[in-house]
Amino acid sequence: MTQHLYIVTGTSRGMGLAIAGQLLKQGNTLLCIARTTNEALGSRAGSAGATLVQWSQDLASGAQASTRLKQWLDQQDGASFASATLINNAGVVPRIGPLSDADAADLAQALRVGLEAPMQLTAAFLGVTQHWAAVRKVLNISSGLGRRAMASQAAYCAAKAGMDHFTRCVALDEALKPHGAAVCSLAPGVIDTDMQAQLRGADAMAFPDQGSFARLKVNDQLSSPDEAAARVLAYLARPEFGANPVSDVRN
Repeated sequence: MTQHLYIVTGTSRGMGLAIAGQLLKQGNTLLCIARTTNEALGSRAGSAGATLVQWSQDLASGAQASTRLKQWLDQQDGASFASATLINNAGVVPRIGPLSDADAADLAQALRVGLEAPMQLTAAFLGVTQHWAAVRKVLNISSGLGRRAMASQAAYCAAKAGMDHFTRCVALDEALKPHGAAVCSLAPGVIDTDMQAQLRGADAMAFPDQGSFARLKVNDQLSSPDEAAARVLAYLARPEFGANPVSDVRN
């Protein structure tokens, strides 16, 4: 079998879009889940010989997204895929500032998109595919901020720390199964995306580390989305993927 299934969230821009673009290859079926679809991806899919499905889906409604994913996976012929991979990439940085100034709805959205939806989608993916013969993988895109606290970043840090720890739990679950999935929560390094622009453009009075992020740009220390995507996909392809459930692409 040469058919491979990939499900990627947050593909409307940044590294998620770059990952999707690099997965448009002969024999790949790619399901992109994002708030908006991307016409350029659709144009490229045909010439690349890939099958592309795009959903316009707000991941703040993670229960709806996971139900939709379960129904879609139930309709697929699992026997036709050599591998099936879920990449939880979507995330949100809420308004930057101390938690005491945070808006409750803003916090809720950040945690729903960054933690709740990945857990729900992972549950749906693993549940439907558990009897597939395909090699199965779950790659959660984490962050160094899930492992290092930072002022004025409580929601984002909490979402990524939660992602790391739920990945550890899922790894233990899957290790007990005869055909368990390989899972990893991976920090991709610092990338020149809209999220980085948001961090370095924040009010320095509300965000003590603003200068550090500004210097990353000035000193040309940011990877491009395409470079970061290539490193992430190379890590995903490693034979030992999942041996360490929480890792960094630079390791």
